[in-house]
Amino acid sequence: MPRRFHLAVSAAATAALIAAVTSPPAYADPNNNTVRKLTKAVTVDGVMDHLEALQDIADEDGDRAAGRPGYRASVDYVVAQLEDAGYDPTVQAFPFAYEEDFSELARISPSPRVFEQDTEFLRNGFDSGTPEGTATGTLFVIPASDPTDGCEAGDFAGLAAGQIALIQRGGCGFAIKALAAQNAGAAGVVIYNNTLGMIRMIGDATGLTIPAVFASQVAGENLASTPGATVRVKVDFTSEQRTAYNVLAETASGNDANTVMAGAHLDSVQDGAGINDNGSGSAALLETAIQMAKVKPTNTVRFAWWGAEEEGLLGSTYYVGHLTPEQRQDIALYLNFDMVASPNYTFGIYDGDNSGGTAAPGFIPPGSAEIEDVFEQFYADRGEPSQDSQFSGRSDYGPFIAVGIPAGGLFTGAEVPKTAAEAALYGGVAGASLDPCYHQPCDNLTGAGQNAALYAQLREDYTLVGNVNVHALDVNSDAIATAVLTFAYDTSTVNGAPGHPGAGQVKPGTSERTLAAIRDMRAR
Repeated sequence: MPRRFHLAVSAAATAALIAAVTSPPAYADPNNNTVRKLTKAVTVDGVMDHLEALQDIADEDGDRAAGRPGYRASVDYVVAQLEDAGYDPTVQAFPFAYEEDFSELARISPSPRVFEQDTEFLRNGFDSGTPEGTATGTLFVIPASDPTDGCEAGDFAGLAAGQIALIQRGGCGFAIKALAAQNAGAAGVVIYNNTLGMIRMIGDATGLTIPAVFASQVAGENLASTPGATVRVKVDFTSEQRTAYNVLAETASGNDANTVMAGAHLDSVQDGAGINDNGSGSAALLETAIQMAKVKPTNTVRFAWWGAEEEGLLGSTYYVGHLTPEQRQDIALYLNFDMVASPNYTFGIYDGDNSGGTAAPGFIPPGSAEIEDVFEQFYADRGEPSQDSQFSGRSDYGPFIAVGIPAGGLFTGAEVPKTAAEAALYGGVAGASLDPCYHQPCDNLTGAGQNAALYAQLREDYTLVGNVNVHALDVNSDAIATAVLTFAYDTSTVNGAPGHPGAGQVKPGTSERTLAAIRDMRAR
């Protein structure tokens, strides 16, 4: 990140700096140079104000997805807030492959049902191209008991031209099945999984001209239960290069050679406000930065709001990939905050010591366990339960740990169901997802589109604003502020660097006269 520090040195400035080392620092009101003061200043109301602004942007532009107007408006909002607080933020542009998908899978009759993209079906991604088009026809089901499962021409005996072929995965490649269905006269093809999970169909399907989609096991079995139903398969998408943006801002004081980074992704998925994922982390981090604007930490603190995380960690990957080896070495640690207010929450901490045994040997950089310790101590001090969250690298800390930078962070949960043991600890609804609106339009502040019965049940235990658990957001905003300020003063447990809690450093650019005066006062 380019250095842009502009410190005007005068007799008055010199006097102020000397006073700062001889008496308690006089920052803006409130004086937020301790954890107690900072966590008091970082209020849930302040964080909610930012979430309301992000919701307004989504209401105006439809969503806040990278490459779309709502994301650029989100960037502009964060930049304006940082500038008002006194930061000099940098906006880092980067190109990415933008996709907008209008594909569909639906049963028209009987029992009409529209299946959800990404969770219940995906368009194909064959190496030889993805044919677009729409096909509507009656459903021809190849029995799952067929040992060749649509791999051979004989499997399609009885298929009438214009029908939609439904085939279970297995026995041969996706492309073979899709081409066999086309050769038999099918107007479209649905291949569904033979196990849980979703994958993109790949392979060489040269010659394929009909629309082909992949369905989940549940969606496929649902369709298979209605042979002869009228089904529509549509493959329609836009793919082009667009620009996304990272926002970076850092404290005016601190040791650049021992920089503490804290980040959250700013983008939503398409067609959603993205309020918990990840307006919550972005807003809490923004309020922490604003309330730290006048603090003079020992170590430089660099805040980051990443673009295109939902497209595959693209913003953070671009940032880390464009650092020099020396710049990477200057980063003491990275803190990541992706979803910190899930409505059916748990307090998850990235498992930096691998006590859960889910990470391969050598995967977690040394020092990450000590970051986890800070968060564990915070929750213990608050009398709140906490638990390990898998250290997987599947959020924006992934590019940092890939180059050996210690990392840690918080996660209140996504689509995974809450266990009975977790419900006993945190309250909420066992068996329901930690975030029932994960990657859906109902991830908003308004409550529109929510499962009314489920959210009513959640409100028996929690205060919710739309898809935000206010208690989880409040506690985790303080957890974020605590960890950032703790490491701003001292990273010695993580990397052995000397820490000087409460003593700020002046960045390069300060006059020798001023530095000499400070050194003299310290010596006396």
